[in-house]
Amino acid sequence: MKKLLITLMLSAMAPAAFAVTTIKAEVNGMVCAFCAKGIEKKLKALPEGQGAFVDLKSRVVALQLKDGKEISDETFNKVIQDAGYSVSKVERLSQTAAEIQAQVAKAEKAGGK
Repeated sequence: MKKLLITLMLSAMAPAAFAVTTIKAEVNGMVCAFCAKGIEKKLKALPEGQGAFVDLKSRVVALQLKDGKEISDETFNKVIQDAGYSVSKVERLSQTAAEIQAQVAKAEKAGGK
């Protein structure tokens, strides 16, 4: 019984403990693919990051955090500002960077029709 209770407690905690967290931002100042690659490279170098996505056309930048890792909005903003760009909006989402990338691609495709 004790073993079952512990298993149930851990099962209930697991989704919250390992929820995906991705920081998504709108970045101003990106004008070329080199700009986007530079930001992506800096984000991928962060030890807390698991994946990054940068879209030049929509000015969207996303950093997916590793399970159990955290980074402050200030630190995230500083990385982008130190690269020479400004952040206009930051939000935290429970999506992967790949999911955000798919949404951006879908929105761009719908807008291009």
